[in-house]
Amino acid sequence: MNLEQARSNMIDHQIRSWEVLDGRVLDVLREVPREEFVPTRHRKLAFSDLRIPLGHDQVMMKPVEQGRLLQGLALAGQEKVLEVGTGSGFLTACLARLASHVTSIEIIESIAEKAHAALASEGVEGLDLKIGDALAAGFGDGQFDVVVITASVASIPDPVVRWLRPGGRLFIVRGQSPAMEALVVTRTESGRLSEDSLFETDLPRLIGAEDPPAFRF
Repeated sequence: MNLEQARSNMIDHQIRSWEVLDGRVLDVLREVPREEFVPTRHRKLAFSDLRIPLGHDQVMMKPVEQGRLLQGLALAGQEKVLEVGTGSGFLTACLARLASHVTSIEIIESIAEKAHAALASEGVEGLDLKIGDALAAGFGDGQFDVVVITASVASIPDPVVRWLRPGGRLFIVRGQSPAMEALVVTRTESGRLSEDSLFETDLPRLIGAEDPPAFRF
């Protein structure tokens, strides 16, 4: 595989066509070696328009989804970011290049260990990597400028909103499979939430925030 040609094709024919045109985002997607974060058995699929399995029913988002996510957050470089769901570590590396500092937490230890190794191998800086349940991690109110949830929820958990400072932004996927909506939610200075829809997708549920049992007669 010609990696650089495949990378260019991914950016020019997939990501740009999804209206990801922010130069900083495109540069990061070009510079961070996506193939180094993909499980070895799926490396040939690194630049494909697919969600790549990570094991334990978890996936790596499509390149176009990650591009729209990064563009939608409009990171200026000074933000403190919390990523819930380190996953492959690729998005973590991209966030670290676009923000001031990234705290990333992964609940599945084996996935976390692989991501941590890949991030260390690539020399990614400005990270605080954790293993555990984000909803039980004790993050403080207003601790972050941006929160990124890389799994889906039926509704936005209350603690997630509290982690955001006023004016902060949240990326989250909400809804029911197979048609879920990816959102950027802004917490206004008054504490209200303003939503912008980015795209439709279908991601695994956030562990610990599964749907309540359906009522049955």
